Amino acid sequence: MLFPGHTGSRYWVILFIRSYLALESNPSDHPRASTIFLSKSQTDVREKRKSNHINHVSPGQLTKKYSSCSTIFIDDSTVSQPNLRSTIKCVTLAIYYHIKNRDSDRSLDIFDEKSHPLTREEVPDDYYKHDPDHKHIYRFVRTLFSAAQLTAECAIVTLVYLERLLTYAEIDICPSNWKRIVLGAILLASKVWDDQAVWNVDYCQILKDITVEDMNEMERHFLELLQFNINVPASVYAKYYFDLRSLADDNNLSFLLEPLSKERAQKLEAISRLCEDKYKDLSKAAMRRSFSADNLVGIRRSNAILS
Repeated sequence: MLFPGHTGSRYWVILFIRSYLALESNPSDHPRASTIFLSKSQTDVREKRKSNHINHVSPGQLTKKYSSCSTIFIDDSTVSQPNLRSTIKCVTLAIYYHIKNRDSDRSLDIFDEKSHPLTREEVPDDYYKHDPDHKHIYRFVRTLFSAAQLTAECAIVTLVYLERLLTYAEIDICPSNWKRIVLGAILLASKVWDDQAVWNVDYCQILKDITVEDMNEMERHFLELLQFNINVPASVYAKYYFDLRSLADDNNLSFLLEPLSKERAQKLEAISRLCEDKYKDLSKAAMRRSFSADNLVGIRRSNAILS
């Protein structure tokens, strides 16, 4: 038995503190930690602004619409129902910055495209030297989402899982592994998030040359590397959504703005009311489970003290 002050006890306390601090700093787990993709993009944004300032480059004609007393401009993307096309553009831009501004080329064999090719075409010997551009990444992800009929929310969860993998496994997303990492994140996100999940064999119909066995093995490794942590709290999801919007603003990926009409206002109000009712029902269900647990173990409820 270990008593306070025992060396073993101190070891476990230190281990617990380190684990807690790692969780606090992991953006895919903690809502207050900054997203990695936004941090990586800031380097390029600052350099672009500095270059424009030094070279006296004019921003050009302002095309962004601003609201006035008589007209309100809004886009059709909300945190509960993001715009699919805009979200995929932002998520793939985040992946682009991950690859472009990576710290190293740490990887695992299961994600290496040379060892596990997605097509029958021969992978060039210098495949690991060339960073994909944003359009290339966008086309790859858009093809998967279009063929599998995945949602915008699934794209955001894909990015959460991707950053969680990079943090937990301590690897980098780079030219040699980005397609398989993105595919694995999409595969997992579609099963966890969407009501009608896409089976692994369905992805084999989209990517004709990949086998079900390879998909299964990659999914198993992905889950193990995530330590089977597939939970995405609402606060973390919202943080990623708004950080993606910030990324869009920084890179002139503006969402399509339209005047707010009476019909759109009523639609937004209906969506808001629906989400509010949904969260109320979830809260009531959670409270009922809490009451059941209290009755089971005989624990008395006490008032919370807010400090």
